[in-house]
Amino acid sequence: MAKDHYFDITAKLDMMELKNAITMAEKEVTTRFDFKGIVAEIDLNEKAKTLSLSSSSDQKIEALKDILISKLIKRGIAGKSLEEVKTEGISGGNVKVIYRIVDSIDKEEAKKIVKAIKDLKLKVTPSIQGDEVRVSGKKLDELQVVMKEIKALDLKAPLVFGNFN
Repeated sequence: MAKDHYFDITAKLDMMELKNAITMAEKEVTTRFDFKGIVAEIDLNEKAKTLSLSSSSDQKIEALKDILISKLIKRGIAGKSLEEVKTEGISGGNVKVIYRIVDSIDKEEAKKIVKAIKDLKLKVTPSIQGDEVRVSGKKLDELQVVMKEIKALDLKAPLVFGNFN
């Protein structure tokens, strides 16, 4: 009898790489002439899994976000790992934008993944196990097709495929 193969779909974020990307972004901001003499802060709250950007205007916030996302991508972290939660005015006419760090697959996305796998009509079995989705099947080729299709989905969570067995 053929052995069942499987892999897990999770959304893990390397916090050390995130911190390194933030440090690199802060260094770049200090050297840019368009940020001279104005507030430009990046604050990470690891416990709450939030990241906040503060600056003098919406345009500066967007520039700050672009710098940060370019550094995240260089560090192998997907730009969609940051989900905007709220924008608020702070003292001195400055603007603060708070982002939630997406590092898990929520129930709705897990259901979307399972539905997409079932729509492929392959002989594989997806199952939701907490904040991960396990896909099992007899043929490795079919599992690789599933991986390719799931990567093509537009999901919020930065997906990681692991435990390929």
